[in-house]
Formats: sequence, C-alpha cells, structure tokens
Amino acid sequence: MVDQTGNVEYPAHWEADVVLRDGSTGHLRPISPSDAEALQRLHTGQSEASIYLRFFTYKSKLTPKELIRFTQVDHRDRVALVVLRGGDIIGVGRYDRLDDPEEAEVAFNIADASQGKGVGSILLEHLAAAARENGIERFSAEVLPENRKMLAVFAEAGYEVKRRFDDGVVMLEFPIDPTDKSRAVMESREHRAEARSLGDLLAPRSVAVIGASREWGSVGYTLLENIIEGGYTGAVYGINPEALELAGMMSYATLAEVPGPVDLAVVAVPQEELERVVADCAATGVRGLLVVTGRFPDRAGDGVRRQRELVRTARSNGMRLIGPASLGIVNTDPDVSLNASMAPGMPQRGSLGLFSQSAAIGVLLYAAASRRGVGVSSIVSAGNRADVSGNDAMQFWEDDPRTSAVGLYLESFGNPRKFSRIARRLARSKPVIVAKSDVMGLRLPPGHAVRTSQAPLGAVDAMLRQSGVIRVQTNEQLMDVAQIVASQPLPAGNGIAVVANSDALASVVADGAAQQGLDVVALDDALVLDDGQSRALPRLAETVLRALRVPGVHAAVVALLPSPGITVDALARTLRDCSAASGKPVVAAFTGILDASIPAEGLLAVAPGERGAADGKPARPAPESADSAAPDPADPEAAAGPPLQHALPSFASPGQALAALGAVVRYSQWRRRDFGEPVDSPGIDRDRAEDLVRAHQERVTGTDLLRLDGAEAAELLACYGIRVLESVPFDDDDAAVEAAARLGWPVAIKATDEHLRHRLDLGGVRLNIVDESSLRGNIRHMREMLRPFGAEGLEVQSMAPSGQGCIVRALEDPMLGPLVSFGLAGDAVNLLDDWAHAIPPLTDTDLAELVRSPRASRKLFGYQGLPAVDVRSLEDLLNRVATLKDDHPEIALLEFNPVLVSAAGVTVLAADVRIGNPAQRTDSARRALSR
Repeated sequence: MVDQTGNVEYPAHWEADVVLRDGSTGHLRPISPSDAEALQRLHTGQSEASIYLRFFTYKSKLTPKELIRFTQVDHRDRVALVVLRGGDIIGVGRYDRLDDPEEAEVAFNIADASQGKGVGSILLEHLAAAARENGIERFSAEVLPENRKMLAVFAEAGYEVKRRFDDGVVMLEFPIDPTDKSRAVMESREHRAEARSLGDLLAPRSVAVIGASREWGSVGYTLLENIIEGGYTGAVYGINPEALELAGMMSYATLAEVPGPVDLAVVAVPQEELERVVADCAATGVRGLLVVTGRFPDRAGDGVRRQRELVRTARSNGMRLIGPASLGIVNTDPDVSLNASMAPGMPQRGSLGLFSQSAAIGVLLYAAASRRGVGVSSIVSAGNRADVSGNDAMQFWEDDPRTSAVGLYLESFGNPRKFSRIARRLARSKPVIVAKSDVMGLRLPPGHAVRTSQAPLGAVDAMLRQSGVIRVQTNEQLMDVAQIVASQPLPAGNGIAVVANSDALASVVADGAAQQGLDVVALDDALVLDDGQSRALPRLAETVLRALRVPGVHAAVVALLPSPGITVDALARTLRDCSAASGKPVVAAFTGILDASIPAEGLLAVAPGERGAADGKPARPAPESADSAAPDPADPEAAAGPPLQHALPSFASPGQALAALGAVVRYSQWRRRDFGEPVDSPGIDRDRAEDLVRAHQERVTGTDLLRLDGAEAAELLACYGIRVLESVPFDDDDAAVEAAARLGWPVAIKATDEHLRHRLDLGGVRLNIVDESSLRGNIRHMREMLRPFGAEGLEVQSMAPSGQGCIVRALEDPMLGPLVSFGLAGDAVNLLDDWAHAIPPLTDTDLAELVRSPRASRKLFGYQGLPAVDVRSLEDLLNRVATLKDDHPEIALLEFNPVLVSAAGVTVLAADVRIGNPAQRTDSARRALSR
C-alpha cells in the first residue's frame, strides 16, 4: 500500500506464522534495517560451501554496504522476507525487479541447520504472493549446477519452470500465477507439516508438567497423576520449585534443571505466570505446549492481546500451543498411552478421533463416549483454540491409521475456507461429524480471537454440506452418529430392514424411517422372544440375517421391547455378530430398556479383548468370528481405515437410532457420488479485469464501498463473459424516445429506485412498450404513480425474453471469504429466505446442486406444465460469477436482480457491483497459520 507521500508502507499483512516440514514453527516477515546484525550472524554461521552457492564466491563477512542494501528495501521493486526462530534468521528470500517490470530475480539463503525443513519453499510461496501484489508476473534465478537443494525448491514448487545452461550457471524462469499443480503442492506440504506438528504433541518422547502439585484434587496434581496412571511410555518430569518430590519422583524447580529434552510441556500455572513459563519453555527448546490454565480476563481487550502474545512467543520459538483453557489431550496408542488431561482414567481404545474447543464440552464428549462404550484413538481439547485448531486435528487424523472416524465440537472458525478444503478431502475417506451451534460465526465465545461472519443465515451450514461433513446439533447427537461410523461398515444404500418384537413398534419405526429418507425394504411380523434365551437368541439371529440378505437391504434397525429372561447384553452380542457376519450395519433401539440415565457399559457388546484397559496396557485383539465375512480387498470402503470395533450401536429410542442411521446413509451417498470437475468458462480476460479492479480500488476511501455505475459494471463483467442488458436513465421524454429507438422496440420502463424497480404492483415497471406515443404516455402515468413514494427517476431498457426471475448474489465475507448465493426472485427469497449458498471454487457437481437446492427451484424444470428453462446457461453464469468473486476479494458485493432464465438462455437485467478494501482472506495462495 502506498501512503500519501508516494512511499510504500510496511506491508504488515505479509507477516505470517508458518509450520516447517519437521512440524516446528517460525515467524515470517519483511526484512527491516534492524535485521542487519541478525543477517550478519546468519552469514557468518554458514559453511564455506553454503556461502559459495549463494554468492558464487566466498566472503567471510558481509560488508556494511551489503548489509544496508540487503536490509533496506522498498517493499515494491525490492522485497526481502525472513523466517525467524527466536531472535535468529533461519532463512531469507528476496526479489529484485528487472528492467522488464513484470519480471524479478529471486535469491535465497537458508541457514545450514534449517536446510531440508522446507524454509526455501515457504519463502518462495510468500515471495510469489508479494510479487503478484506488486504487478510482477515472472520470476527468474541464477543457480549453480551443484546447488541441488535450491534447484529442487524451484522444480518441486509446481510452477512451469524453464531451464537453460549459460556460462556455467543454470538460468531459471517461470510464471508465478498459481496453477492447479502449485496449489496441490502447497496443500500437500501444508498437510504434512501440520499433521506432523500435532502428531509430535500427541506422541511426545517426554512430558514436563509445569505447576505439578502435591495437593490432592488440584489441577497440577491431577494432570501428573493421570499421565503416570495412564501408563505413559515416555519420560515424565514434575516442575515445582516448592516441592522436593512429586508422585514418588524427584521434582525440578525449573525446566533448565531437567536432565533431558522436553517435547511437551503441560502448563498448569496461575495466569500471571504464563508469560514467564512460555518464555522459559522457549529458552530450553521445548517443542510444544499444552496450556490448561484458564483464559485471561478480558478487560478492554487485554485478555485477547495477552493470549495473542503467548501464541506469538510460542510460534516464533518453534512451538505449537494447545489452549489456553484446554481440558488436555489423550492418545490411546499403546506405544504412547498418554492421558495428559483432566479426564479420569484412560478412555477405551478405539478408532474415533475427538476434538472440542470448550473444555466443558470436552468433558461431556468424554463422558458420552465412555457411557456408550465408544473407543477413541485420540482426543484434543483446544480450549480457546488460540493456535492448534480443528484444521490441525483433521490434518493429523487424515493420515492416522488408528483413526477411522472424526468428531468435532466447534464454537468458532479460525479459517473456514481451509476447514472446508481439508474436511472435503478427509470426508472422502473417513466420516467427519461436526456439532456446532446455529449462531456459530455470528458471535464469539470469550477468548476466541477470530473473525465473525456477515454472511446470511444458512451460509455456514451450506459450507459444511458442501464439505461433506455430517452436521449435528449437539454432542449427544455427535456420539449417536459416532457409535455407528466407528464400529460399523457404511451402508451401501438407503434400503433398510426393520425387525421388532412388537407390530406397533415396527410400524413406528417404519414411519420414522421415511422421515429420514430411508426405504423400508423388509418388514417382518413381530418377532417372538418370550420363550427363553436359548430359543429366542438363535431365532433373533436367523431373522436379522435373513432380512439383511434381502436384495436392496443395506442396514437393519432392530427395535426391541423388554423380554423376560433375556439380558440386554445377550441381545446386543447376538446383533453384533449378525452385523459382523453380513458386513452390513445393524443398529438397535432397546425401547424401555436402555435409558440415557443408565450407564451403557457392556451394552454395546464389544468383543472380548477389545476394551482398552484403565492402566493403558494393550488390549488383546478380538478373535475373528467363524462366520464373519472377510473384507473384499478390492472394495475401497472395506479396505480404508483401521479395523472396525464390531460393537453394536445401541439407542434408547427408535427415533434416535433412525436419525443417526439416516445421517450416516446420507453421508455414504455423498461419498459415493461424482464430485465433479472444476469448470473452466471460456472467454475470461483476467488481466483486463485486474487492471479495472485496481483502478476502481484506488477510488475507495477507508471502509466505504464504491458502487460502480452501469457502464463501469458492464465493462468489468464483460471481462468474465457476463453481459448485462443495457439500461439508459433519462430525465425527459425526448431522451427516453431517443434511447428506445437506439435499443430497439419493444422496451420497458423501470424506476431507478432499488425498492421499486421490480414492483409491477406498485407501478415501478412497465413492459412491452411498442412505440413512441405509448412510451410518452407510460412515462407520464408512471411519474404520477411514483410521486407519493418520492421516486421519480426512470430508465428505459429493451425487452428481454420472458422467463423465470432469479437472483444471483456474491459477497466477500470476513470469515468465509467468497460466497455465492442463488434463489428465485420474489416471495421465495424475500419472505421464505429460500436461498442456496456455495463457497468457490465450484465444480460442475457443485453448480448443479446450487441451482437445484432452493425449494422453489422446481419452477426451473417444467413446473405445472411450463417449459423447462436453459439450466446449463444458468450454471455457466453462476460459474462465471463464482470465478470472478474467487479472483477478486476487492469486490465486496455483486448482485444480479433480476436474472431472467428462459428456454432460450439467460439475461441479466440489472447488476450492482461494489468495490471495497478487503481484509486478507483466511486461506490464500501461501501457507500461514491463522493469527
């Protein structure tokens, strides 16, 4: 950004916290003159070989003149970025604009100790983003042939690199616009680094509890005891300056006294000591922090500021931070067996990964999982989610072979675009269940320093649906779904069998199934179970297995009233064996037997040896049933993920069971669908659009929005192949007649007032005016009709083919980023809020769903005998709008109202385009942690 004197201001938005390849962190920012000493330290600490590869000669020190040149840049034609660890520079990357203003030469220098950690590729991504911002389109570089590491940085970045050999030097040149390949490379590197960073926290080789206590019942006492009693396999250190021994071990007064390295510091100290403790952890090389200490009191924003300072200190010294106000973390892997949490006892081992932000909700999830007998692979309670977030957890669980399903309870989003991107990828292989409040994103819980949304209600839920997650309302519903997906195969369709020991109960289940979109394919007469366990159980098994073999049946719902002489555990084990033998899910509703107030321990009928022991010792593997169906190695559904637990999902009511099964069926259908391909609309002139948007943005002042006039909007939209039917404002009748003659008869007259221009009933529109005399008469009459409203401005427009009126809207939301909305004009959107929303970029499948999602969309497909409209042209328009909005965050609002869709095509009658000064998007073409 250029200030009033013409100088480039310090680009603070280029600053970013980044995760390196080894999972550690660093801080990236533009270089400054104060970095001269640190830059000299970087240089003198390098080997002779590294110096030679950078400068093509050896120099023991940088001269004062070189230090001035390297550290004093203009942030436009000369840019330099550094990555810092503590007070040291571990990498620097720079570009210098060449005589060709669209090309710049780049160079990098990475500290020897940090080579191989991805510092160079991170610097290249951020340099490219800065260069594009400054109008540079190409990078070039001169690299010695023996500098294989730097050549690899360029070659593996995903750009189209051209090479030539000239005078002993490899000359490289490549365009820096993001490509599908470069984005894929960035996302892959981001995924590996962030998964590694959380994986190291969940599997540390050593843990220090800072604030450990001998006082029974205190937080420090409980944390240390739970780590030890959970059977943690690594080294444990208690840190307390006032205790000689803790939990039978020698205590240490400070971290500096600990005899070995500390991977994870569990911090449970008073709030006033947190800054000092985090600084001590940074000084002693701790790799990660788990902060259980509660949130800071927020006095005039001071709490949020102090929390951000904690995160800044942690990240700039290579540490990730979980918390503050975290319940803790759990890893049931027997090779780790870590219970660094306030949870009483090690949870049952299983394949469900759980994430929560609120410590209180974390307690509820833990209790619900224990009560239902659902085993977990790991638990992460992020508390205020100041650093480690649900995005990090999903990155880790995607690769974790011990996790087959993921459950998240969210109170806020730090980077929803990134969440959508990761969740969509993860959900294709593992179910992702998300519980959130309906107002999440509209207001923030205390201590959550993230953006809020200005998008319409329903936009966040639309983003979740687009991502493929299973959306639930409460943590109990989360566990309802989790106990199915963590223990049962996914159903291959929506056909179910209903088995019950009461005709009335079976009828209730069948009615409820229809409400969940389930098709009852098999429904037998009431099953008799009152003749003793030895007869009833084989009969139950035979009935259920026979029903599961019926063509079109993909799951069974078994609803049972109490039967004398048969234990619930025996029923559950029988049904569990039926599921294992058939390879299809079976859910049970023990109506009148299983109550939410009764612990369900034992009711899920987990096979012997499957439960994790409280002491953290490995559980014995369950023996395979002789009649169980072996998974087909050619079936991706069967081959993906860890082995299932073969537990029986049990519910207190049929409605609860059907709701959970219905959600799983819808997810299974989403997973099997065609996800589509990105659509490349022809005829887009991005360069021209970029020039126009940049010119318009220079007219924007502060937070105001600049509304483009008709000609300006039409010119910008034409760059994306969008034509707006010309409309000509007029002040007198003669001007209207002249405009109508030029546009061509027949014409329409509209009020320019945005509230009246679509209101035929209020006299704001006159259609099909065929000649001059009719035009003059209509103008006179409209002015009389509109005078009471104080709206006398009129415009003339040629008539468009008649069709269904629609509204297309796109906006730049502070939280979600670009959002495209679609609805049918009139009462559908004005009164019923019948909108569909989607987050760009969109595939052809996304576009088809966007058009068909509004309830009123049936009117587009031949409703009540009317001809179907040209839906393909409508989808093309929506894709062009989505592409435009994705390319330009400067476009704060774009609205087409109305769009007429007919059998012959699409006509945009009016466009409202507004330009603003956008905040940086939360998910850009560079790797950066949320701040």
